[in-house]
Amino acid sequence: MKQPAAKSSLRRLCPNINKEDGLETVLEIPIPEEMFSTMGNNVALRWQNMLTWMKAQTEDKLATPTVASRLNELRFLLYLVGCPLIPLQVQLGHSVHRPVRDCSIEASTAKYIVQQYIAATGGQPALNAVDSMCVTGQIKISASDFYHTGQSIEVKKTSEEMGGFVLWQKDPDLWCLEVVLSGCKVCCGSNGKVSWRHSSNQQTPVQRGAPRPLRRFLQGLDPRATANLFLDAACIGEKIINDEECFILKLETSPAIRDAQSGPNFEIIHHTIWGYFSQRSGLLVQFEDCRLHSMRTKDDNDIFWQTSLESVIEDYKYVDGINVSHSGKTRVTVSRYGEQSANHKKELEERWKIEEVDFNIWGLNAESFLPPSNLEKT
Repeated sequence: MKQPAAKSSLRRLCPNINKEDGLETVLEIPIPEEMFSTMGNNVALRWQNMLTWMKAQTEDKLATPTVASRLNELRFLLYLVGCPLIPLQVQLGHSVHRPVRDCSIEASTAKYIVQQYIAATGGQPALNAVDSMCVTGQIKISASDFYHTGQSIEVKKTSEEMGGFVLWQKDPDLWCLEVVLSGCKVCCGSNGKVSWRHSSNQQTPVQRGAPRPLRRFLQGLDPRATANLFLDAACIGEKIINDEECFILKLETSPAIRDAQSGPNFEIIHHTIWGYFSQRSGLLVQFEDCRLHSMRTKDDNDIFWQTSLESVIEDYKYVDGINVSHSGKTRVTVSRYGEQSANHKKELEERWKIEEVDFNIWGLNAESFLPPSNLEKT
């Protein structure tokens, strides 16, 4: 007998505030019940407060310093933690087998570990049968203020921000993510030729770049992309992660890829990725990456930013024969150097929970991943 579905902790419908017997509206992005419950003493007041907040997201309101500062902080959290990209063009099509001949022992060992991971996540036939995917989930993000790295103080996080997201993907490299965090909406995507990212604040221009995968895919959602990413890695040792003995696979971004992802005032100096694969289960239990880039200011000064992300991947469950992670936590450390010789650091944390995963979405095509109409103007 099929087990009854667990009650979702995401709210998906909005009642008709102006007409009591009117049809409910389906929310484009579900919001966590916990977030909704903090917006008033009763359901009607909560929806009214939410609608009022959304109506305030107009250009005249956004011009006020308080609202603008708040949205800038939320966008910073979303860009850095909620929807970061990986500066590698991962093959998202069918998994490929690389020959182990003429490989170093570290590279051939990594290929063997990846094959064990493919088996642990459902096997090659199951992964190759996936054509598209839709994921809904919720996130909670907290962050500290910037502080001097030399200060020996206890870093306290600010209040926790809550939100929800919807992620669409179609094989091989089409994807779109929409995420709302405390009312601030950010969209990002890739149509296979260009990737983009922009927020609900229309005063913020659309950011564009070469096609890149979303980091969230590699946090247990897309085993095929993860396998293809680490096929070119090297096994550098072993480490115990949360009482699990793990193999460590390491991958360095090549100079050619770094140059392709850099811009006239922006240079990626290095980007290194590590994957920790359980020796017992074969699953990816931790994913880390560290990148260093420099930015040239208007005064021709260089500011260096180093971002380290560490994701613990948990709660694997089978969906249509594929083993997918349903929760996890990411810790982020952002360091800034070179600005008036002052070094600053900021610490962030994201916790996520996947509510629903569906594969092979009927009717999803390339037109579902068109970039914003004003992308060419940026």
